[in-house]
Amino acid sequence: MNTLSYKIFLGIFLFFGVLNAQQTNKPNVIVVLADDIGVGDISHYRKMHKGKVVLETPNIDKLADYGVTFTNAHAPAALCATSRYAIMTGNNNYRSPLPWGVWSGYATSVITKKQATLGRVMQAANYQTAFIGKWHLGTSFAKKSDPSSVYQLQRKSNINVDLSKIIDGGPTQNGFEYSFTLPSGIQNEPYSAYENDQWYPLKKDSEIAFIDNVFMERIGATLEKKAGLGDSNWNPSKIGPLLVKKATTYIAKKAKEKKPFFMYYCSQAVHTPHMASAELNGVKIAGTTPSRHMDMIKELDVQVGMMIQELKKQGIYENTVFIFTSDNGGLHVDGDTWNVGHEPSDIYRGKKNDPYEGGHRVPFFAVWPHKIQAKKSIAIPTLGLDIMATIAAAAGYKIPNTEALDSYNLLPLLTGKEKKSERKNILIQGGTGRQVVIVEGFWKLIIQIDKKDKTNQKRTPIALFNLKTNPSEDEQYNFVEVKKYQKKVQSLFKAYNQTRDSKVMTGKQF
Repeated sequence: MNTLSYKIFLGIFLFFGVLNAQQTNKPNVIVVLADDIGVGDISHYRKMHKGKVVLETPNIDKLADYGVTFTNAHAPAALCATSRYAIMTGNNNYRSPLPWGVWSGYATSVITKKQATLGRVMQAANYQTAFIGKWHLGTSFAKKSDPSSVYQLQRKSNINVDLSKIIDGGPTQNGFEYSFTLPSGIQNEPYSAYENDQWYPLKKDSEIAFIDNVFMERIGATLEKKAGLGDSNWNPSKIGPLLVKKATTYIAKKAKEKKPFFMYYCSQAVHTPHMASAELNGVKIAGTTPSRHMDMIKELDVQVGMMIQELKKQGIYENTVFIFTSDNGGLHVDGDTWNVGHEPSDIYRGKKNDPYEGGHRVPFFAVWPHKIQAKKSIAIPTLGLDIMATIAAAAGYKIPNTEALDSYNLLPLLTGKEKKSERKNILIQGGTGRQVVIVEGFWKLIIQIDKKDKTNQKRTPIALFNLKTNPSEDEQYNFVEVKKYQKKVQSLFKAYNQTRDSKVMTGKQF
């Protein structure tokens, strides 16, 4: 080899060597979104408030030992689909064409083709992307009688729909190269799973069948929502093991590749129907806790443990950002849970669907070994929709200023480069009661939006709480009508209205 050829070869070698090193040094990213988990469902948080711990969550608790615990974290909304929209897009719900949510597996998605999503952002950052679990953001299927037409959701019965594949609105169309998804989770039609848009038969003899009360009673469950089409072998207790197997298989496969990966894992746990798996990863689940609800919490904890275990097995744990949070506050539906003293909302008032802290305050852990401090707590108000800007920053990607307008980059807080947030306040959406919330410092204002007003402009303050002195939001100390606090009420009300109506950017990406 002559000198010129050698120099050319060396230049090419160094170029690709540097390129590969850059790719390798980028962290893998896993975001785990639990379904209906409250802060009181995680034993680490219960112990923080010296509450009674009925069920330990050892695998999730270890996240606190490995990384940062946010003690003032909130879901963007107190209900599932609305929270998922905000987390997926980095935008508050009021920016959506349907701010109160897209709820059906047959509904048209409101996320546009050009809008930033978690998947699209991480693709732009040169990541492999995967979505596994509950979607609940609307999906489109073809009409069975006319395959060239998109099926339109019907109120009474949805039969004339071709469930063989998702044709639009799913993970694949929103930036995820690999997907294994349940369009409506385990609680609603279609009762079926899809891998890369194609129907995934749960067993070899699976066919599309009608899932109704009789079907569900036969497998020991109750029908959560509407009767409708689904897999003839549908069984909610089998879904958790299937999802986590897909997740660990994906981790093992991508660990062998140089290009980093991003996986968004949306667990089925702990949404109703409460049908936990009999056993998972050698751990017995169903019937091992005081209630079916708590069985599901235990299953979720094992799922998290399995993903961490696989990361370590593949030798990529040290170079993986791992985030765990929930889509909304905890459930108050199981009498057996209450009878043993388990408190899904911990010390807070309310539950899923409420504007009170129990409806939207959630666990939030972030782990990145050697990059962010272990065993650290951050009390700065945090939102689930901050995930997008944070993981984009970890991936070294700058989101355009026209997208993810409300996502705040938490990475400087996690690494200690920033001591406090520049956010003046946080805005949160309630549930079906159509309340919204603004929190500034320790002050929280709950605002009622007129349910009959389609413009969402008729707003009335209904509660003012000081969360420092009244974290349980005791109505005895609701100051909304107290003369002494009217300036505070009007100040927060004005701040909410101006922020929402001006559509000003509330996040921070870099």
